[in-house]
Amino acid sequence: MSDSILQTFRETGAYLKGHFRLTSGLHSSEYLQSALVLQHPELAERFGRELAERMPKDQGSKPAIVVSPALGGLIIGHEVARAMGARFLFTERDPAGKMTLRRGFFLTPGETAVVVEDVVTTGGSTREVMELLQAAGVRVVGVGSVIDRSGGRVDLGVPRVALATLDAVAWTPEECPLCKQGLPVVKPGSRAVA
Repeated sequence: MSDSILQTFRETGAYLKGHFRLTSGLHSSEYLQSALVLQHPELAERFGRELAERMPKDQGSKPAIVVSPALGGLIIGHEVARAMGARFLFTERDPAGKMTLRRGFFLTPGETAVVVEDVVTTGGSTREVMELLQAAGVRVVGVGSVIDRSGGRVDLGVPRVALATLDAVAWTPEECPLCKQGLPVVKPGSRAVA
């Protein structure tokens, strides 16, 4: 399965090679532009269904909500929620950069949730969403992503699944060999270069 997912990323031009600044601030020679895969509804639906099948259950029952950080997690999170028959919410960053719920979304203490992302590298955005949910009394029972770039090393304290795992090398800007070679860095994701 993992190989077919990565092959789909290659076929759609979503597996990029170069010098990239990731959302985490780390640099890498590999970038997964999930939007290029998820722009195809049949692929988004298939990935969402496959991820939903693997997501942890809470004592045998499905979680009440699926929550994703905007922007990358929106499409896949929605598809997972559809496949699970759950409500879908998304978080956004406020002007100060803090993850928040807007648009009239609400949480009910005692609800169960899973957090779904397109790609996990360090788990930073996922962790922020989990903290927001837990502060509202929601119990996070699992985390899922289409791609895990960490090689399975990210620990979020709950069961975590991915359709494909990739051991992609990432460096701090100070350690980046591509920067040392003078290669220009590109930020292809949804957030502007800081």
